[in-house]
Amino acid sequence: MSRREWLKLASLFTATGAAPLLAAGEARAAAETDPTVRIGYLPITDAAPLLVAHNNGYFDTDGLKSVKPVMLRSWAQLIEAFLSGQVNVVHLLSPMTVWARFGSRAPAKVVAWNHVNGSALTVTPDINAIGDLAGKTVAIPFWYSIHNVVLQDMLRAHKLVPVSRPEGALAANEVRLVVMAPADMPPALASKRIAGFIVAEPFNAAAEILKVGKILRFTGDVWRDHACCTVFMQERDLNGRPEWSQKVVDGIVKAQRWTRDHRAEAAQLLSKDGKNHYTPHPEATLGRVLVPSAELEGSYLGSRAITHPNWHEKRIDFQPYPFPSYTETLVGRLKQTLVEGNTQFLQNLDPAKAARELVDDRFVKRSIAANGGMAAFGLTEAFTRKEEIVV
Repeated sequence: MSRREWLKLASLFTATGAAPLLAAGEARAAAETDPTVRIGYLPITDAAPLLVAHNNGYFDTDGLKSVKPVMLRSWAQLIEAFLSGQVNVVHLLSPMTVWARFGSRAPAKVVAWNHVNGSALTVTPDINAIGDLAGKTVAIPFWYSIHNVVLQDMLRAHKLVPVSRPEGALAANEVRLVVMAPADMPPALASKRIAGFIVAEPFNAAAEILKVGKILRFTGDVWRDHACCTVFMQERDLNGRPEWSQKVVDGIVKAQRWTRDHRAEAAQLLSKDGKNHYTPHPEATLGRVLVPSAELEGSYLGSRAITHPNWHEKRIDFQPYPFPSYTETLVGRLKQTLVEGNTQFLQNLDPAKAARELVDDRFVKRSIAANGGMAAFGLTEAFTRKEEIVV
């Protein structure tokens, strides 16, 4: 993401910048008596359930009209399309939803998690420990991202100080963070413009396959089963069209369960060679994420990219329930995380209240019950959990 894109997105998340887009969205929704499911997404594995739901016809079989999901190239484009009503179902970085809801008062809510884990810190071959990043530059996909939160947790644990200065010399204990589009990260790593990047898949897998980088740590091995992207929908749909909203969430939950059981098929349909050409990624790259070999997993244990084998984490997994404890913990950690822009709203944000106001779990609870219960997603039959974060 360029500086220009970041400023554009920051503008969209203000009352003045969002007002004309929200007005356009309201007008479009009012004129659409029989709404069509219009998905917006970025070409990352985070979008998998939305794309699988469309590919498998889950919306159509439930009586909804749907069109092919729209692939967008930046978070700014995705937010602009969402606020203006061009798309009405999106996946957003979980910290970004906090900013949208409480920083700019966007009238939208998280209705489900899209996936868990699915990200990693990838570094140049000469980096062997977090401490080796001292005095170097690491790329993140966005300031309000779980990647930024987890990375800074790891840096602080090793007495390193994250900074956002775009230029100038770094102190011996400083690490410069730069926002970069995921597709630009492997080339930047190869050219040594950065020492590492932390981002969603399949860009970590791509760097491995290209032999320009190695995975230093999986984020799911730091924050167990953390959400990365969540499903975000407009409140006007959730409150004004509850039956339609329920069917949308039903399709996404059904897609998550299917993907858990058909990982290789999911890699193929999501790839550039799939019938819908959802992403520009080769099937082999996506397969490395969705169905990693036992040999590959063994190598991560040997390199300490995985330090908690007893957690039995998948490189990426799918479960839809948005645990309140996660949102509460996320808000607390965001308060301690360096981000650019106005963060005043975070300082007075109560984590428990944020979890209640940001998330609407009415629909996903019904969808889970209709798809085998929590056990079908590898969970206990409870809607609570204790967050496990071990740096």
